[in-house]
Formats: sequence, structure tokens, C-alpha cells
Amino acid sequence: MKKLVFFSLFAVLAISARSQDVKFPGLDTSPADIVYYPLNVVKAKDGSTPLIKVLYSRPSKKGREIFGVLEQFGKVWRVGANESTEIRFYKPATIGGKKIKPGTYSLFAIPNKDKWTMIINKQVDKWGAFTYDQTKDVVRTDVNVKSLETPLEVLSITFTTQATGTNMVIGWDHSTVELPITIK
Repeated sequence: MKKLVFFSLFAVLAISARSQDVKFPGLDTSPADIVYYPLNVVKAKDGSTPLIKVLYSRPSKKGREIFGVLEQFGKVWRVGANESTEIRFYKPATIGGKKIKPGTYSLFAIPNKDKWTMIINKQVDKWGAFTYDQTKDVVRTDVNVKSLETPLEVLSITFTTQATGTNMVIGWDHSTVELPITIK
């Protein structure tokens, strides 16, 4: 019996010592975030379901000049950091007059000083915009840039309710854009 207790205790200690060898990554400098439309729908206790979900990483300004420098004008950007931003439509939607089927897509933009070209693309699970493939675009539409008086330190995405759906609002540094989305 003593041998059984000894070996059991030894096995437990060996397993716990071995599990302490695991190296967990530190906090990402651009942590992932999720925003739903309607906002906070996943917290609702009334059986509500989301219409849109955006999964993105939130880079910080950190004293840098963002648009035109870090994110160059005229070049495709992943609208965030790390993996390409994903947008999921739970119901049919329309953006820029083009219909989008329910499903998961990537969200890109081509920022410029006065307007951004917003892109919904079929390609998902890619890092950044390095392998962006224009032939997989579902929608391209231009939106106007508005200036923010107070800069946003961290890239932020939210939704505002409209009569026919929502506007996805993207803001970072001194810039914000609104992408109208009609939901069926």
C-alpha cells in the first residue's frame, strides 16, 4: 500500500512539474476583439441573434502617424493588425449596391486622405494583406473620411443603427469612416 501511495504521489508531482514547463505567450500588443450588430446582442437574454460579427485585432497609435505613413495611402490594409479582419453576415446584406450572401469574409480597405475603398473579400484565415487577392473581392465601395478632433489611440470598430440596417464605423487616430450596410 505504501508503494502505491508513493508512486501515485510521485506521478502527480512529475505531471505537475512537467506542466510548469509550458511557455504561454505574453499579451499581444494588438489584442483581438469582437463587435456584433446589434451591439451586445450576444449578451441578450431574449433569444436575439446577431446579424453581423466582426473579429479584428486592435493596434495602438503609440505616437506614430497612422494614415499616409504607417498605413500608406493607396495600399491595401487589413483594417487591423495580425490576421486579416473577418466579417460574418448571418443574413443577406447589401453594401455599395451589391448583395452579399450569409457567410464569413475578410475586410480590407485602401485608405486615402479623403476617401477609403472598403473591400469585402472571400479570402479568410490569412495573415495581414500580404496574400490579398483582388480576384476574390465580393464588394468594393468608396466611403468618405471624416476627421476626429480627438485622436483614437486604438483602432476601434462599432455599429450605429440606421433605418435599413447599420453603419459600420471604423476609427483610428484622426480618421473615421462609416460603411452603410443594408440587412435583409
